[in-house]
This record gives sequence, C-alpha cells and structure tokens, in this order.
Amino acid sequence: MAAVYEEFEEELDEAAEKPFNYGYFTRLMKYVRPYSRALIVVGLFVVVGTIANLLEPYLIGLIIDYGVMNKDLALVFELIGVLIVFHFLAWGAGYLRVFAIGRIGQSVLYDLRAELFSHIQKLSLRFYDNRPVGKIMSRITSDVGSINELLNGGVATIIVEGLSLAGIVIIMLLIDWRMALISFCITPSFYFLFGKLQKRIEGAWTNVRKSASNMNANLNESVNGIRVTQAFGREERNIQRFERVNQVNRNANVRAVKLDNLIWPAVELVGIVGVALLLWFGASQVIAGAMTLGVVLAFTNYIWRFWGPVSALSKVYSQVLSAMASAERIFEFLDTEPEIQDKPGAHPMPPIRGEVRFEGVQFKYEAASKAALRGVDLHVTPGQTVAIVGPTGAGKTTIINLIMRFYDPTEGRVLIDGRDLRDVQLATLRSQISLVLQDPFIFSGSIGDNIRYGRLDATQEEIEAAARAVHLDEFINRLPDKYDHEVGERGSRLSLGQRQLVSFARALLADPRILILDEATSSVDTQTERMIQRALEVLLQGRTAFVIAHRLSTVRNADVILVMQEGQIAEQGSHDDLMAQRGLYYRLVTAHDRASDRAHQPATALSAAVA
Repeated sequence: MAAVYEEFEEELDEAAEKPFNYGYFTRLMKYVRPYSRALIVVGLFVVVGTIANLLEPYLIGLIIDYGVMNKDLALVFELIGVLIVFHFLAWGAGYLRVFAIGRIGQSVLYDLRAELFSHIQKLSLRFYDNRPVGKIMSRITSDVGSINELLNGGVATIIVEGLSLAGIVIIMLLIDWRMALISFCITPSFYFLFGKLQKRIEGAWTNVRKSASNMNANLNESVNGIRVTQAFGREERNIQRFERVNQVNRNANVRAVKLDNLIWPAVELVGIVGVALLLWFGASQVIAGAMTLGVVLAFTNYIWRFWGPVSALSKVYSQVLSAMASAERIFEFLDTEPEIQDKPGAHPMPPIRGEVRFEGVQFKYEAASKAALRGVDLHVTPGQTVAIVGPTGAGKTTIINLIMRFYDPTEGRVLIDGRDLRDVQLATLRSQISLVLQDPFIFSGSIGDNIRYGRLDATQEEIEAAARAVHLDEFINRLPDKYDHEVGERGSRLSLGQRQLVSFARALLADPRILILDEATSSVDTQTERMIQRALEVLLQGRTAFVIAHRLSTVRNADVILVMQEGQIAEQGSHDDLMAQRGLYYRLVTAHDRASDRAHQPATALSAAVA
C-alpha cells in the first residue's frame, strides 16, 4: 500500500517541476474574443461603478472640511445625499457587471468544454489505451471547473480592481503628490513577495489538479468494478487504496492553501506600514497648518482602498496559477492530433462489395512492444464468412481493429475492394461496417434509441424489423412501454443476453457491407445463441463477415477459418479441410470435444481447450 502512496507522490513531484507557461493564459483568452461586444458593456459598468466608488472618500473629505469644519449642516446633508446616490450607483453597476461577466464566463466554458469533448471523440484508440477514464473525465470536469473560477472571479477581479487601482493612484497624485509617493514607496515589496512564492504556488496548484485526476481515475475504476470487488471481498482493500489517494489530494490542497495564505498576512503587513507612514506625515502637516483634516482622512481611506485591489489581485494571482495548471492539461489534450484521420486528398469509399486483403501486414501497439501481427497475408472474397480462432494474444482482435481502421499497420497494407484504407475517408468506410463486441455497450435511453444508434434516420418499422431479425421482439413485446423501455446506465435494466441482442439489432439496422462479430456470442446462453445463429443465417447472406469466436458451433459453418498463433496465420481453410490436415485446429477441436464430454456441455468454449 505504501508503494501506491509513493507512486502518487512521485507523480505529483514530477508535475511540480514543470515550468510556468504564460502563453497558456493568452491562448485561453482567445476563447473570450467572440464575446468582445458583451465585454464592452461590462467595461461601461466597470467604469461607472469604479468612478462612483472612488468618489466616496473625496466626498467624505469635503463633508469634513467644508461641512463639519464650517458648521454648515445643510451642506453636510446635501453631500451625504450625493454620497448615497453614488453608493447606489456603484452597487447597481456592480450587480449588472457580475451578472454580465457570469454569463460571458459560462459561454466561454461552454465553448471550451464542447471543443474538448468533440476533440477527444475523434482521437484514436491509442490515445485511450494508456489513459484511465477518470483522468480523461477530470479534464472536462475539475480542470474546466478551475478555468470557471478564473473567468467568473479572477478575470472580473483583474478588470475591476485593476481599474480601481489606476483610479486611486491618479486621485492620490492629484490630491497630494507627496503623500502619494509615501504610500507608493513600499509597493516594490510586493514584487519581492510574488517572486519568492511564485514557483512554490505554481507547483502546489499543479499538484492539486494532478491529485484530483488520480482520485477521479481511482473512483471511476472502483465504481465500474464494484461487482468484481464485492465478489472477491476486496472492499476493504479498495477503501484503503482510495484513502491513500484521498490523502494525497488532501495534502496537496492543504499545501496550496497554506502557500496562498502566506500572501494575505504579508499584504496586510505591508499595507499597515504604508498607513503608519501616511498618518505620521499627514498629522505633522495638519499640525503645521499645511493640510486639512479632511484631506488626511480622505487619503487614509484611499490608501486602504489602494491595498484592497493589491490584495485582491494577489489572490487572483494564485487563481491564475491554479487555472494555468488546468489549462496546461486541457491544451495537452487539444494539441493531441488524432493518429488515425483522413489524409489530404482522401476519397470517399464507394459502396463496399466486401473484398478484403492483408498484404504483408505487421503491427505493434507500442513501438517497444512485441508485434501483434507478423507478416499477415490474407484474401477474403465478397460475401465470405471468416471465423478467426486462436489463443488469447494471438492477434485475432488486431485483425478486426485494422479492418475498422482503429489503427494503421506498422508495415504492409489493408485493402477493401482494392483500396488502401489510408486512402479513403474514414467516415465513409466505417459507415459501411458494423461491429458487435463481446461486452455490449448500451447507452442510457430507450431500447429503440439504442437500436437506432446504428442509423439515426431509421423508421420505427425498420427498428422493429431489426429487432425481429434477432428475436429481440419476443422480449420487447412483453414490456409495458415496449421500444420506449428505459434501459438505465449501460443497460443495467437488461440482462447480458438482452444487451447483446440489442447490440446485434443495432449493427444489423445499419445494413453493413462488412459485419464484424468479436466474440459476440460468448456471453450469451445456448438458447440465445441459437436464436442469433438462425438470424445470422439470413443476415450474413451477401455480406462479408469476420467472426471471432471460441464456441465451435459458431466456427464450424464459416466459409474460411483462420487459426491465429503468435501474430501469424498458422492455418487457413474450411472446417473439414482443417480437420483433414490434423494440425493445430484439429488438436483444438479434439481437445474441445473431450472437454465437452467431461462437462456434458456441447457448447463449451474453444478457449477451454487452449487452456
């Protein structure tokens, strides 16, 4: 368990060593440009509110010097009325400004989140191979949330407090330049403070985002694997592991907040020193008769207002560091180009006839990994059903991944109807191929919505026809709401066999020219498999099909059987031809038959024979 903790700590330390990149802030601000007109309106609110707010200390000075000192009560009441009007004007402008900035900020976040989600939808599978789902989710949730804090709070503070600071400086210089210089003489202290703490605060907030990502990844894995966890009684171990991740996240946040809180006392300390110097000089001038009490009080008010924006801007600085750590992670995703995409000049894929060729295909998932395919040559004629068998890791799934063009070959070519898949438009290729996986993914929504997912323009009659073809209608017609039945998250309200039949109906509704079944019947019971087999006898006619299967009953009737071993096609032919060769396939089948006799289960998986 300590190793897990050290792993997370090491990852956070590496993150803290990354240099701060001010270019990310400029890039982030580009998302604000489409709302420049709305920002102009915000600017008007800011100017009006700032002017009204900054005139309040000056009016108080006038009340003291010309009203109180001259005992002119009428003037006092008049100036107090003006003061109240300016106060309400500042409040109203501030309210409208906060509302407008909030709306702009949410619009910017909407654009950023939409672009990020759209981008990751198009990234290649290799991008997802080594990234936990939770870490990907954290980019769109917690990291974008950090940007939200900057836009809705930080940017507004920069604009408002920056303008207030500039206005205060001008007013103080106009009132008395000597007192203004005394007030400003300690300003360089802030540069020292920020320069000293900058690197540490930057690393702390980067660690916060990294630890939050780790926690999301752990949480996502724990929730998705809850059945396995409870089945093996590993709840306590999972709780301990999450406790470690949660502890790292807590420590990262505490450290970041601790560093943040070092700034505020420092700002206040510098501010009180400035006020003390100002009061000493102002008191000596009043005693000497060179300055009025109202001017000193107004200046004291302004000096506190001067440190207010400085303090607020120092807080925003920490907010900016936090947002920049998130921006770096977001732009890392946005800057990742899809490995599989249309090359310049790619042509639409014409209607597929179904001829598939592999010519000297080699493939590695990682550059340093063992080859998943080694020198594969294959020719499949249109309309053939090809079964692919072999032990785990033999390269079965890799073949269909290349046909779908989820990956490109490391060497060699994959062709459909004589066209290299790298030369055709990806969307026009995949729109003519349907894939059914061993673990069917069902989206939340209705049964009808999930079947229609394969072809969004399908009519209700076509949806029902697809359901009948795989005998799913027998189950649907027993439901009160039939095709409108809500399936729940990931189809939780359906059995595994029902989810598989929905995925079959979805694939068949798309009317593919090439149909790929990746162990699609291994998770269904024998009765459900028989229903699917009857449907496939009709549905496979006229289509090229690739079937990865362990069950002998699925393999036996294929036109061609490929026997994969260590990334190569060890044997190829029909069931009868391969049995006559008495090679690897023959040994698998005879071992399968012996296992079936012992277990009295005629549909035992071929994988059991391999084991």
